[in-house]
Amino acid sequence: MSRWPDRDEAEKIMEEWVANNNLKKHAWAVEAAMRAYAPMFGANPEQWGAVGLLHDFDYERYPDLHDHPFKGAQWLREQGFAEELSEAVLAHADHTGVIRDTPLKKTIYAVDELTGMIIAVALTRPSKKLADVTVEAVQKKWKEKSFAAGVDRKMVERGAAELGVPLPEHISIVIKAMQGISDRLGL
Repeated sequence: MSRWPDRDEAEKIMEEWVANNNLKKHAWAVEAAMRAYAPMFGANPEQWGAVGLLHDFDYERYPDLHDHPFKGAQWLREQGFAEELSEAVLAHADHTGVIRDTPLKKTIYAVDELTGMIIAVALTRPSKKLADVTVEAVQKKWKEKSFAAGVDRKMVERGAAELGVPLPEHISIVIKAMQGISDRLGL
């Protein structure tokens, strides 16, 4: 039987591999979003949270798309973790070719880029707080292509559609999840 890391172990792995504080915050934001979605699919929040924490853990060591997230997924396999974990890590990126055929794979894909957009919107608020981010504020900035230009909006839209969740509802779920860890995110 393959195993999943518990939250402490997943965070320890992420912390060992990731030095950049912004990348750590991204991992925590994605973890929160994954945990928020897990109950909606009758899934284990610990396992889904681990995917969020670990989806980019190899990025600093292997930033080239030829290696990321392939090297991380391979390392997870070598440590004896569940194949489902490695597959979900791979599913967060289009270039891996992994088919998003489970709610877990669809969710990591749908929330990854959106967390960055939400953080960018929070930073434009006078308070610089997630508490002041609304779905409407995100949707307004969504239309400004030069705003948070690195966020692949098509990926988020495709991910929400694959989940069968209307985009405004998807944005709301992720905002609320991130607001729950706003102190950790410094927002």
